[in-house]
Amino acid sequence: MGTEIERKFLVRNDTWKTSNSTLFRQGYLTIDPNRTVRVRLAGNKGYLTLKGLNRGAVRLEYEYSIAVQDAREILDQLCYHPLIEKRRYRVAHAGCNWEIDEFLGNNLGLVLAELELDYEDQPFDRPTWLGEEVTYDDRYFNSSLVKNPYTEW
Repeated sequence: MGTEIERKFLVRNDTWKTSNSTLFRQGYLTIDPNRTVRVRLAGNKGYLTLKGLNRGAVRLEYEYSIAVQDAREILDQLCYHPLIEKRRYRVAHAGCNWEIDEFLGNNLGLVLAELELDYEDQPFDRPTWLGEEVTYDDRYFNSSLVKNPYTEW
């Protein structure tokens, strides 16, 4: 069984920013509160991901590699639109590996930091650029941003 424990935060400023990023395009085949099915292009790699219902910061997650051409066709022809487009940066801070997503397109202006943990209330050092926690606010789920893009808030 795959379990993801992830906390999510708004980002205050760009002092974290590095020059290395990966362009992501992702879409959803289903957007159901109990389960999502996502297709993603991350650089030159394709993925199919199944996610279960969030229980706090914890949920089931299963991810599988798929052919890039298959991912492109699924994104263009089968997924809900608009697609999620973002640049992902990986930033190390105090022994933790943060993923920072700078959204593009219909979610331009939104910047989120995510941290995967071993357990939900695991302590970690908060970087100075870290803002308000939004882990429990479903408006910030990528699947929600398809239905209600950030630029329309």
